Amino acid sequence: MSSPYSISAFFPAYNDAGTISSMVITVLLTLRELTDDYEVIVVNDGSQDHTALILDELARIYPNEVRIIHHPQNRGYGGALRTGFYSSTKDWVFYTDGDAQYDPRELKNLAALVSDDVDFINGWKIERQDPLHRIIIGRIYQYTIKIAFGLKLKDVDCDFRLMRKEVFEELNLTSDSGVICVELMKKVQDAGFRLTETPVHHFHRAYGKSQFFRFRRLAQVARDLTRLWYRLVWRKEDETTVNTNAAIQTENQPYADGSN
Repeated sequence: MSSPYSISAFFPAYNDAGTISSMVITVLLTLRELTDDYEVIVVNDGSQDHTALILDELARIYPNEVRIIHHPQNRGYGGALRTGFYSSTKDWVFYTDGDAQYDPRELKNLAALVSDDVDFINGWKIERQDPLHRIIIGRIYQYTIKIAFGLKLKDVDCDFRLMRKEVFEELNLTSDSGVICVELMKKVQDAGFRLTETPVHHFHRAYGKSQFFRFRRLAQVARDLTRLWYRLVWRKEDETTVNTNAAIQTENQPYADGSN
C-alpha cells in the first residue's frame, strides 16, 4: 500500500520471551497494510530469559524489516524507551510494550488519525484488564499525576502511542524509570504539540510479571515523580534541546560513554 508517510514501530522488551515474537510478527503484518516504508525495532533491555535469542532469530528471518538493539544490562523502562525513540528513523514513531497487553493491529486506529493537524496520537484504555489492586493503584496514580502535572489528557500511562519523529527532535527526555511517560506527556503538552486521543483495548497479562507494581519499585517511582515535578512544575526547567549523541545507541552495542 502506498502511503505519504513512513512508520517506525518499536517495542521495549524485558523478559518477554513468551510474547515478543507474536508482537513483532503482528506489527509487521499491520505495517504492511499501512505503508511501504517502515521498520520494526525491538530494544532488549538486558533480559535474563531467552528474549535475546528469539529477537536475534527474528532479525535473521526479517533482515530488511527488523532491527534489534541489545542493552547489555537493564537500564530501566525509560532507558529502553529513549533508545527506541532516538533510534527510530521514519516520519512517525509508534511504540507499545512487548508483553502483549495491547494489540498491535490497533495501530491502524491510530494511523487513521494521522493528518497535517496532528502531531501526537495517544491511546486510552477502554477498560483496564488487571487485578483489582492494580486497577485501584492505577486510578489513584492517574488522578494524582493529572493534578500534580496539570496534564489534560484522558490516559497518562497508556503505552500505545503514535508520534511524529519531530517530537523527539525537539524534546529531551531524561528519565530511566517508568516516569518517562509522565515526562513525555508533560513536555509534549508544554511544547504545544497537537495531541489527539483514541480508545484501544487492554488485555490480561498472559506471560511474565509486571515490574512496576512492587513496593520497592513504587517507592522509587514516588521519588522519581517528586524530582520530575520539582524540575518541570516548580522550577519549570526548559529542556527542549536533544543531545542525540547521548541518546542514540549503536545497534548491539552499549552507549558510547559505556554507561548503563
